[in-house]
Amino acid sequence: MANSILNIPNCLSASRLVLVPVLLYLAYYGHGNAFLILLAGSLLTDGLDGYLARRWNQTSELGARLDSWGDLFTYSAMLLGLFLLWPSIFQQQKWFFVLGFFTYLVPTLSGLLKFHELPRYHTWSAKLAAVLMAPAYYSLVLLDTSTFFRGVIFFHIWVALEEVFITFTLNKNHYNVATVFHARELMRRQRLRFRERRVQIQERIGLKERRKSWKNKESGDGDCR
Repeated sequence: MANSILNIPNCLSASRLVLVPVLLYLAYYGHGNAFLILLAGSLLTDGLDGYLARRWNQTSELGARLDSWGDLFTYSAMLLGLFLLWPSIFQQQKWFFVLGFFTYLVPTLSGLLKFHELPRYHTWSAKLAAVLMAPAYYSLVLLDTSTFFRGVIFFHIWVALEEVFITFTLNKNHYNVATVFHARELMRRQRLRFRERRVQIQERIGLKERRKSWKNKESGDGDCR
């Protein structure tokens, strides 16, 4: 079941992608309340899919990719929704949105340049940032307070820096890398496995050379006789 593509966590992740056009439709036609309600459902599935995948041992590379794409398009819909439905709030916080955009762009580009694909680490700090973004967004829209939202944006800077460090640490793209320390541990274990394989190869080569030497010695002894 862990290897099944059509499992519940993957379907929940895919549903977030399906909801994006609906969110944009609601924002474009000015349905603010419906937009916020549907967005809440989408953000709820964001936390639920990862929890269920770990609980049911259904984590997969496909699920990690769906989750990454879901984050990208859902956050884009949130930004466009704010621009279309609450333009005055958008104007007040536009530089923080620019900062938030770069906290996503920089680690994404670093992963693309090194691995030629989107990074999908899903670090603990990124998960916490995603959880915090939901109340930050709603407090900005419904309560007209920006302090919490700006604090979350600054926290995203740390998330971005950690993901860039992870990219520099790894030699290939991994999914579900909890922290930069886990990335370093992955590389340490990889180096150990490489050394073990190298020792095994050297031992095999040495054994072959010894066998060849024994055969040559036996052949020489036979010639002497």
